[in-house]
Amino acid sequence: MSLFEDVNAGIKAAMKARDKQRLEALKGIKAEFLLIKTAPENNGEVTDANAIKALVRMVKQRKESAELYASQGRQDLASEELAQASVVEEFLPKQLSDEELTVQLKAIIAQVGATSPKDMGKVMGVATKQLAGKAEGRAISAKVKQLLS
Repeated sequence: MSLFEDVNAGIKAAMKARDKQRLEALKGIKAEFLLIKTAPENNGEVTDANAIKALVRMVKQRKESAELYASQGRQDLASEELAQASVVEEFLPKQLSDEELTVQLKAIIAQVGATSPKDMGKVMGVATKQLAGKAEGRAISAKVKQLLS
């Protein structure tokens, strides 16, 4: 089943369970998927790769909003954003652990032939494509910097 179909099934389940918070998050995901589907370059399809990019972006936005709300003293809104982020994260692939990330990045560094911090751009280009949705961009960048130093 594709991510688009998974989200639709989740919406039905949330409606039956009368879970408003989960339903709201799932409807937001579906709206994002429909925007992807109607984009001219996607030919009316939502690929899992496009869906994962959108989900990663949504999680990042929700977490940034939660931080902003928390800094403003609005813990009620911050907790709501974090709850929605956790629902969105359910549809992402399993995140790599620190050790798994290190192993995969070492393989990418060897594949690219990087030897110094000057080669970070080459490594990041390949790493972000191969590890999309499996690791956060900041974590990848920090680990590549550490490995190339």
